[in-house]
Amino acid sequence: MPDGAGLGELLSAAGRIVLFTGAGISTESGIPDFRSPGGLWSRYRPIEFGEFMASEEARREAWRRKFAMDEVLLKAEPNRGHRACEKLIRSGRATCVVTQNIDGLHQASGIPEDKVIELHGNGTYAKCLVCETRYELPPIRKAFLADATLPTCKFCGGTVKTATISFGQAMPPEAMRWAERETLAADLFLAIGSSLVVYPAAGFPVLAKRNGARLAILNREPTELDAYADLVVNAEIGNALGDAVGVN
Repeated sequence: MPDGAGLGELLSAAGRIVLFTGAGISTESGIPDFRSPGGLWSRYRPIEFGEFMASEEARREAWRRKFAMDEVLLKAEPNRGHRACEKLIRSGRATCVVTQNIDGLHQASGIPEDKVIELHGNGTYAKCLVCETRYELPPIRKAFLADATLPTCKFCGGTVKTATISFGQAMPPEAMRWAERETLAADLFLAIGSSLVVYPAAGFPVLAKRNGARLAILNREPTELDAYADLVVNAEIGNALGDAVGVN
């Protein structure tokens, strides 16, 4: 189905919905899709996790990019698409949001932390890679911008990194198991704003479909999984999802 005519009906008929979101839901909040032409990764080679751990210079470059990127991220606010997801969660029709995004906008929209499964981590805070102590970013930013000081854990001396999953870094096992459980329990899996090319995250829509759930894909551009879907909507996400859910 090429348009959004059936999206509202599909949502209404479902008993247990899993929402799966990618970068496309946040571009309408002003956050660029890093993989698109002109995006960050077309201008800079991503710093892999092994490089980050092995090289002080790589760690400094990673933090420099992080704080440059925050000029955009810190101004972003949830948009109509995020608000529609929040309404679906609040109503109980959707059980969780499984997201590839690191911007924290689902939580900012009002979705409780225990309803957001972050497959690629979160860029709004940092963590020690050894003891997992959480660190807020403003003190790290202040020290780094003053003299390029690299953060280390005050408890164990471990390396502190943004709480995101870098290339070459293991996916978070607990989040992956949680997302799998929710996917297998769903009767409707709605993929929103994802190109569905980044694995293993992109395997969840296929898992849902093979387990008997209906699969709907809402994205501005076609995806490689469109042939699996019961419904494909190529449209602006905020407008299409907001109309389907009844959110301004």
